[in-house]
Amino acid sequence: MSTPTAQIVKTTSGIPMFFGPDSLTWKELRPEIGPGVTPEEEQKLVAAAKAAKEELKTLLLSSLQMQHVVVVAGSGTSLGPVTKGPSMWALWDYCVNSNPGTGGEARTVAQAAAKVIAEVGYDVEIEKENIEALLSRCEAFLQVKESANVTKFITASKKVILDKCSEFLAPADEKQLAAHRTFLHRLSRRRVRDSRLKLFTTNYDLCFEAAAGRQGLVALDGFSFTQPRHFDPRFFLYDIVRRPTTGDDVGTPLEGVFHLYKLHGSVNWSRAAGGDIEVVANPKPEDACLIYPAKGKYQQSYVQPHLELISNYFSVLREPNTCLIVTGYGFNDDHLSEPILAAIRTNPHLRLIIVNPSADDLTARPPEKNKYWESLFNLANQGEDVWLINASFGDFAEMIPDLKSLTPAQRLTRDIKQMAGSK
Repeated sequence: MSTPTAQIVKTTSGIPMFFGPDSLTWKELRPEIGPGVTPEEEQKLVAAAKAAKEELKTLLLSSLQMQHVVVVAGSGTSLGPVTKGPSMWALWDYCVNSNPGTGGEARTVAQAAAKVIAEVGYDVEIEKENIEALLSRCEAFLQVKESANVTKFITASKKVILDKCSEFLAPADEKQLAAHRTFLHRLSRRRVRDSRLKLFTTNYDLCFEAAAGRQGLVALDGFSFTQPRHFDPRFFLYDIVRRPTTGDDVGTPLEGVFHLYKLHGSVNWSRAAGGDIEVVANPKPEDACLIYPAKGKYQQSYVQPHLELISNYFSVLREPNTCLIVTGYGFNDDHLSEPILAAIRTNPHLRLIIVNPSADDLTARPPEKNKYWESLFNLANQGEDVWLINASFGDFAEMIPDLKSLTPAQRLTRDIKQMAGSK
């Protein structure tokens, strides 16, 4: 009896297309015209792609006009040959292995790291090579037992993370943060009387801060405006207005202001001796404020700044007339994924747009599914306001319509919708 050959699965990663409520199939935005396609078939494919682009543009245009726009940005926004940020696997490689960064050579776990993994009971087969999960296990271990080896490993790993998540940014490289700049620029052109854009990110790096600075935008990140900048949740409640020169007391909200919430900490956060969190250029590894949420939706660190940041995250998902854009995020963190799934089921006024270059693969290939991708895809199939876009972060940034570059007809449609929504 012959052995059946393994089925070759064709990946659709990187092919621009989207799937919306009640869609029967994914709609391609740039169809591949292969050999043997007749002129009539090619014409139909091109026409279908054009219609799909218009549908997606209309969706994004109406989404930007919703009262609240919230973004969840994962590590995928910092990856790729242009941005060159480190992946979570690369951080594991440099923290754990004895021969990191050696290309295709087999990795060897360093002896000290192997001892720590065994001591804290981290199962690589189950938890995979996830540096955040390992450090989370180490932090939990130290809560019940002292260990010089584990403490040393955490400090050394923090130094690796601080270095790798900082050194890749090149201020002189204009192309490196082009996607971030386009993304923030277009989302910042919303009406100033709408609520400010709220950007939640799990990234430690400073990509969004650097891109905002180059675009002349202002990020309200929960830190004071005075030096040294220290964390205080009250600053999320503040805003910036432009005062007129005529002496009128009434000001108008300044354009280009958004809220930035760094859910897992930042490479420039340092915890001072008194417990305050401050922004510093090069924090010491032992003082670095990097957060490794424990795996499991109910296991979280209820200390500042995580308590305030995660509270804001929960709050915005319950707001009516909200568009939530999730990009570069793989739905691998229960403490962030579970609230999104709950919100789309319980908040009837929430629109969810998920952007991932492998969205089709993640929802269609059983070996790669996780419960969140499968549930969200099923909700879209059932007609919920869930949209999946198969595109990279950079491609999606270019898809976002520029509100100030609309045609007169589009501006008229927008204004009519705004007046109708304000009544």
